[in-house]
Amino acid sequence: MSTSATPALVCIGEPMLEFNQQPDGGDGRRLYLEGYGGDTANAAVAAARQGVAVAYLTALGRDPAGERFLDLWQREGVDTSGVRLSNERPTAVYFVTHSAAGHQFLYYRRDSAASAFGPADVSEALVRGARIVHASGISQAISARAADAVFHAIGLARDAGAQVSYDTNFRPRLWPAARAAAVIHAAIGQADIALPSLDDATALTGLSQPDAIVDFYLRLGPSIVALKLGAEGVLLATPAQRWRVPAHRCQPVDATGAGDTFAGSFLARLILGDAPLLAARYAATAAALKCEGYGAVAPIPTAARVLSALTGEAG
Repeated sequence: MSTSATPALVCIGEPMLEFNQQPDGGDGRRLYLEGYGGDTANAAVAAARQGVAVAYLTALGRDPAGERFLDLWQREGVDTSGVRLSNERPTAVYFVTHSAAGHQFLYYRRDSAASAFGPADVSEALVRGARIVHASGISQAISARAADAVFHAIGLARDAGAQVSYDTNFRPRLWPAARAAAVIHAAIGQADIALPSLDDATALTGLSQPDAIVDFYLRLGPSIVALKLGAEGVLLATPAQRWRVPAHRCQPVDATGAGDTFAGSFLARLILGDAPLLAARYAATAAALKCEGYGAVAPIPTAARVLSALTGEAG
């Protein structure tokens, strides 16, 4: 399906059907809530809920999990004209468990439909019509073919004058740090907006101090770097200025997808005309509100809820 508005944001990557562990009901059974995941897919929904026209580029299996994603995106108004369907490969699935140490993931993504999505599958019309194209380390880690698809989309975006956004989202189980750093930093070298997290950046660069990490990514070429610091908020930087954006106070139960919510909300607010600092404050609030519910997608707040929280914070 396709939305009536031309998508201003185009995301590319791998959606995954989510099963998120719920609190024990007392009878010893482990219950799981079905939902949706995949970093750039989460970001796409987050942006759509902030009022921006979004499209997603990927491949799904012709299976129940794939049908669920098509239903989700139709409800959210995400353009799926760039989604390919596969009869041979499945839609990926993952499980989230919770403990005192935080949340852990168990993935079933081998030979997923998204991993076979290649350069020829990228919708040139969607990319060339976008204002921002967003990808991530996971978008490129799932296969060499998927990595090439992202580089192709980046090239199309740059040729068309669109901006490129990139979230590091390094997953050691998918590829070794040295290869990940080479590919991710090559992509960020062609990006306008870099969205690393502190843990990712430390693994990829060997640096641990936030200001040094921001300096590293600015030297690669982006004009905006938003370093996600978890409960410590965000360090936002341009070549001329930098700001500490505190985390919004919340009652967290599940941080799954919080960084993706930040990414989608931040890009949405930039598209809607916010200066980077205002966009980062808004996105930090959206990410915190997401953490108050279980699952990567269901708790992502709408614009009305984020604005209400910001109004209360200001008051």
